[in-house]
Amino acid sequence: MEAKALEGDVEWFLDYLRVECGASVHTIAAYGRDLRLAAAFFKGRGVGGWSELTAALQSQYEASLGAPLARSTAQRRLSSLRSLLKFLKRNQAGPETPLPSTGGFRRPKHLPKALGRDETDALLAAVEGSDVSGLRDRTLLELLYGGGLRISEAVELPVSAVDLEEGLIRVEGKRQKVRLIPLPAETLTWVKRYLTNARPALLAKCKGTLPANLILADRGRPLLRQNAFKVVQSAARRAGLSVAPSPHTLRHTYAVHLLKGGADLRAVQELLGHASLATTQIYTELDTAEVRERYRKAHPRA
Repeated sequence: MEAKALEGDVEWFLDYLRVECGASVHTIAAYGRDLRLAAAFFKGRGVGGWSELTAALQSQYEASLGAPLARSTAQRRLSSLRSLLKFLKRNQAGPETPLPSTGGFRRPKHLPKALGRDETDALLAAVEGSDVSGLRDRTLLELLYGGGLRISEAVELPVSAVDLEEGLIRVEGKRQKVRLIPLPAETLTWVKRYLTNARPALLAKCKGTLPANLILADRGRPLLRQNAFKVVQSAARRAGLSVAPSPHTLRHTYAVHLLKGGADLRAVQELLGHASLATTQIYTELDTAEVRERYRKAHPRA
């Protein structure tokens, strides 16, 4: 009964995230993993329901999140618990104790990594697109950089979301928020080539229901996220980059290059699909950090 009471409320919360908040599959899965671990921890200490939690029990759980767990993992797990308890309190089903604080696990702010223009050009040029798979890989890279897409948005993008005449793509991001993103001419050229010369060939290899996804794997099924990572890393190796970029690095690079080119901060916020302007402002700090680094290297008294 104890496990059912604890886990039942977890499922209630996950349903709330799914139905009312429109959270993504990946977000729900992450919350589910964290909260089931928390439920098992408290069950092992005789807790029959979340309303029974005490400050001492919460402290014990927080203490269990120390090394060797990464600080980011610890913060995420405690944040997941806080979100659940906040939800239960709103529904008169939570404990009377204050919500746990995640401040102790907060990581020092690290600015996102972005590629320079020469590095970006080298990365893209490393995939020539001379065959079907190459065309697919180059189109994926172009979408990540030219559209600033999250990796999940890129691999889940349906063909119907591409408007070649208007030069736009319609992207459904976090919490089902839809945004229209104009694509650069170069990116559009690769998308058109892929749709004409590669996707039909990939689709012909598919057995069963034909997928609606724009980007397809070699056997005609939707490309998996982990394989999209491999595309980026393979291109980086061929380009001889000293850094090991991820698909998200290209999204960061998109934002930084827009701001350096004079784009309005609020426009970049809309293009990236950020709920808060504060999230977008970190890219202005990145630009400032680069200026400071150049100053330190160049000025004799720096």
